[in-house]
Amino acid sequence: MRQLGLPGPRPAAPAPAPAATGKGGGPGDERRRRFSTLTLRILAPNVLALGVLVGGIFYLDQYRDGLLDAKIASLQSQAEVIAGALGESALTGAENRRHLEGKISARIIRRLVVPTLTRARLYQPNGDMLADSRALVAAGRQVQLRYLPPTDRSDRILGLFNRVYDWLLPSLPQGPVFPPYQERLGHGLVDYPELSVALRGEVGGAIRRGKNETLILTVAVPVQQLRRVAGALLLSADSAEIEEGVRNARLAILQASALALSVTVLMSFFLAGTISGPVGRLAKAADQVRRWRGRRAQIPDLSRRHDEIGDLSVALHEMTEALYERLDAIEVFAADVAHEIKNPLTSLRSALETVELTDDPAQKANLMAVMAQDVRRMDRLISDISNASRIDAELAREELETVDLAALLQTLLSMRQSSQDASGPTFDLDIDPGPRILIEGLPSRLGQVVDNLLGNALSFSPPGGRIKLSLNRLAGDVQLTVEDEGPGIPPGQEEAIFQRFYSQRPAGEVFGQHSGLGLSICRQIVEAHGGTIQAANRYGSGGTFGGTVIGARFTVMFRTEAG
Repeated sequence: MRQLGLPGPRPAAPAPAPAATGKGGGPGDERRRRFSTLTLRILAPNVLALGVLVGGIFYLDQYRDGLLDAKIASLQSQAEVIAGALGESALTGAENRRHLEGKISARIIRRLVVPTLTRARLYQPNGDMLADSRALVAAGRQVQLRYLPPTDRSDRILGLFNRVYDWLLPSLPQGPVFPPYQERLGHGLVDYPELSVALRGEVGGAIRRGKNETLILTVAVPVQQLRRVAGALLLSADSAEIEEGVRNARLAILQASALALSVTVLMSFFLAGTISGPVGRLAKAADQVRRWRGRRAQIPDLSRRHDEIGDLSVALHEMTEALYERLDAIEVFAADVAHEIKNPLTSLRSALETVELTDDPAQKANLMAVMAQDVRRMDRLISDISNASRIDAELAREELETVDLAALLQTLLSMRQSSQDASGPTFDLDIDPGPRILIEGLPSRLGQVVDNLLGNALSFSPPGGRIKLSLNRLAGDVQLTVEDEGPGIPPGQEEAIFQRFYSQRPAGEVFGQHSGLGLSICRQIVEAHGGTIQAANRYGSGGTFGGTVIGARFTVMFRTEAG
């Protein structure tokens, strides 16, 4: 029971129960998945968010309580008006003993209460009921019936929403528990404590629960004249209109939520289709690359999407092309290795067969020397091949360092000069003055590039020749050049000399001293560091076309950092 005029805290709504969580079954075979889990992951948050919103809107206790408060305030205003009319027109008797006259009170109540569809009961100060609007209506033969609008049976959608609502209603949060409403003749003051409040000159009210789960709202106000209480008026009304309004509001929310849910599901499937479909195609193409059987799988071109999936397709395409290029390079490298090793093996086998057929000691000694040379050649080939095959793995695995190129060149030149004969070529080093020239790379591999270029220049330089190293800055790049005074590069072979196992040695050099991998390794290391390497001839007077070749020049370009 809730007394009016005594404001207090509203009954707290029950706390929502914690959501149950659980785990589904183990993941199925991705290749046989009929329903994309990505679709579920996109759909679930959207539906969950909408469900939380709908659940919160369905919680209309505050809306319902507001309607109840407004209804009670309306009843109070109506009761005060009727009580005022009774106090002015229905009191009879001596001035100090005025009391309510039954017939007059009945006429006033009939005129003021019947149109409002509320029930009014008038009580005397001793608790006896003087008039009841329900009986008055019957006495005046003014029976009013209120019919609910018939349900449209043809509206199946509305019927569906009503069934869903009736199914959800028991699970909705329930409001506070009110005492039951009862009506017993002669027990007004006992059944309605608010009457006692009104007979004391105050306004009282209460909310009770009826038989059909509707609420009965009652308001009791005193009927008085000059502050003397002559009786109490009790107005009562049910909450059928309020419950109908709440039900209609919830049905409207349910219909809007169903529409929003349909749009959310469709948009989620559309969004998932634009993501999971292309990703599935990319995954299938990547699987075909993994199962490669002599034919190149094509990665779908999704670059027109201009989003992350398009970027992914471009990256996968570039990665696949790089993989195929690497596979082709491995095949060519394996064929080249087999060819280069087969030559000394053939020579070694021929020498062994000849040794068995000759008894000449001198010829046997020559054959043994040939076999020893072939063994050394094979050993050198295998060592260089092993070194070349480790470069990519080392460059991908090792952490890059900041390398001072000037200091690296000075160290390598000092090592060469210390082991160089007095009759050998001389070295000149020209370094651009200014801040240090720094690049990111592996010091050991960069040193190998310079050492290979120096070794190549030494092998072609004449006795007493000159080898020049230059290090210069060029608009954000650094240029390293190695120049010699040898015979130069054969015309048209400027790119061929960087191929694996290419061999063009000076006249008079013992065959098999070099594997032909030195310059190829140089280009491999330089390109792994983001640089370029080129070779060209140096010309004397007369220029490039009419001059004489006076040596070779190797130019290496790197990106540099500020020193």
